[in-house]
Amino acid sequence: MNATHLIDLDNLKKYFRVKESWGRSRSIHAVENVPLFIEAGETLGLVGESGCGKTTLGRTILRLYEPSAGKIFFKGKDITHVDMLPYRRKMQIIFQDPSASLNPRMTVGEIVGEPIDIHKLAPSPAERRERINYLLSRVGLNSEHANRYPHEFSGGQQQRIGIARALAVEPEFIVCDEPVSALDVSIQSQIVNMLEDMQGELGLTYLFIAHDISVVRHISKRIGVMYLGNLVELAESYELYEKPLHPYTQSLLQAVPIPDPQLTRRRKRTMLQGEIPNPMDIPKGCRFNTLCPHAQKRCTEAAAEFKEVAPGHSVACHLFT
Repeated sequence: MNATHLIDLDNLKKYFRVKESWGRSRSIHAVENVPLFIEAGETLGLVGESGCGKTTLGRTILRLYEPSAGKIFFKGKDITHVDMLPYRRKMQIIFQDPSASLNPRMTVGEIVGEPIDIHKLAPSPAERRERINYLLSRVGLNSEHANRYPHEFSGGQQQRIGIARALAVEPEFIVCDEPVSALDVSIQSQIVNMLEDMQGELGLTYLFIAHDISVVRHISKRIGVMYLGNLVELAESYELYEKPLHPYTQSLLQAVPIPDPQLTRRRKRTMLQGEIPNPMDIPKGCRFNTLCPHAQKRCTEAAAEFKEVAPGHSVACHLFT
């Protein structure tokens, strides 16, 4: 493993069994052969449409979902089958829906203090209280909020509580699972800027999952694009925007709104035609071949290898093999 890599994934897979009628069951290949690494201190963005496996990948890295195959390395150590409790301090998650991720029966102080108690990070009640107050102030709240319940806060404030909870154990790696998608646009920028500031101050590493590719571009050093469980392209943020290679990446970028009506009218867009595959009935070959405007016969016969075609720019497409 590379010494600069915090996270390394070796062909990670995650399947879910789904029961059908007459007692039969089939597998959903939510994550399939994902080769990925995240360098210490960087933000890796992950984009793709709903159901493509972004959240599943993030949760599998943290072993909230057990992987079906492949390996997960943290600082070069294989953590695929080890006891995760020691690593929970080092690896945390910020959930998409703050209201659903906070226990409504617990006060904010109890929510933020729970991981401190589990990992025995405060020798005394006074130090625990001081730590909770510091964490709340760090995310833009104050000590008075510790005695309130989650329902008394707005969505943006609830997400700040979730961030404070993630920071409570002083982690090195945080999976940001669409942390701003449920928030107003004005609040989104505040949360993203706060995450960036904390990364610089605390030396954090992020996997930033989002639908909005514009947000991902703003915060990420590199961006990975997923489609139906596969990683189809990975490149530096600027490179991906300027020179997208995979037809799916191109279609995603063409769908980003431009705040200029004249530019929008002159813009060339590739309209995707065909049927979106059933995740339980994945087409043979490239999974994008049913929608791809450049699909060839070999695209329906075998999946393309995910390989580097330019320095730091990898793609899984037969057009570049």
